[in-house]
Amino acid sequence: MKSTYLFPAFALCTLLLFSCGGKTAAPAEEHVHEDENTVEITAEQFRTADIRLGGIEEKALSGTVKVNGMLDVPPQNLVSVSSPFGGFVKSTEMLQGMKIKKGQVVATLQHPDFIQFQQDYLDYKSQLDYLQLEYERQQELASENVNSQKALQKARSEYRSMQAKVMGLAAKLELMNIGTGSLEKGSLQSTITLYSPINGYVTQVNTNIGEYAAPTDVLFRIADTEHLHAELTVFEKDVPKIKPGQKVRFTLSNETRERMATVYLVGKEISNERTVQVHCHLDTEDTELLPGMYLKAWVESGSNRVPALPENAVVAFRGRKYIFAEQENTHGTDGGFHFEMVEIQTGVTELGYTEIIFPEGFKKESRKIVVNGAYDLLGQMKNGEEGDTHTH
Repeated sequence: MKSTYLFPAFALCTLLLFSCGGKTAAPAEEHVHEDENTVEITAEQFRTADIRLGGIEEKALSGTVKVNGMLDVPPQNLVSVSSPFGGFVKSTEMLQGMKIKKGQVVATLQHPDFIQFQQDYLDYKSQLDYLQLEYERQQELASENVNSQKALQKARSEYRSMQAKVMGLAAKLELMNIGTGSLEKGSLQSTITLYSPINGYVTQVNTNIGEYAAPTDVLFRIADTEHLHAELTVFEKDVPKIKPGQKVRFTLSNETRERMATVYLVGKEISNERTVQVHCHLDTEDTELLPGMYLKAWVESGSNRVPALPENAVVAFRGRKYIFAEQENTHGTDGGFHFEMVEIQTGVTELGYTEIIFPEGFKKESRKIVVNGAYDLLGQMKNGEEGDTHTH
């Protein structure tokens, strides 16, 4: 790199006196040369730019795997509410985002078939009572050898057949949340009621009053957000680095706050995109979070103590990375500050610190590094390059 400065070097021209012999001496040629990759500033400039120096620190930085993902809920915490039988929506008060408790009414439906089911049950139940008495009578007659076995078998068959029909209708009425006890007292109802099976929040409302709801239609979706988890998408090459129990730092797309999670399960199937799903449990539950939120995550795959500097100490220029180190044995020699621009390599960046890999021979134990104002120095050096002149 060519010599760089905060301020352009001014060439000093020296006028020489004529010699006593009347001949004019050729003017002396002066070149301004400085060490490469260095910059000098005054104490005032040091204060104005708020440049701060610091030492190289040993930091326990984690090897991280950067991945994307989304928040999700376990299958048992996400419920789709449908009607077991087709009907018209008579009433509902559900709104998207509404908090709901287990057992709370979500909708009522009505349909003539609901009444028919109840009528059929009462009819079959009446026939069942008669057939039971007939079967018991035939058993008694058979024990006295009064009737034939054929009559007993017929009575038993008819009774058991009707018993199955009654049990089947009772099960259907139970799905409709209609109690058979009230039916037998003569109370029929033209509507059925749907209830929430869990506590949570309504995430979808797919119906309205008067609309016909078929058994295959999802009328509402309810999510219990108390047990959200992070579902990460990890590329095949990074899967060996992921283990259960590892910590995960993640941020949502709409905020900068970091949250923590723990790897719980690593998927065993690779998708067509060559990725694997990793299931993580949140360290702190937050009911304000919603399923489907996208996130960026960093899985901590290990921790090592490495030389590190604050992120602000590292500058990038033309595809390479540098730091500014104070030159040894120069501070205070002329009232100014002398810095050397040193090319480095970087490793893990975490929690505001970056792992630094120094060039061979760099005395990192004794050097002071610019930890604030490095980009100001870089900018001044580039300006100095443009203004650098040679006087001949």
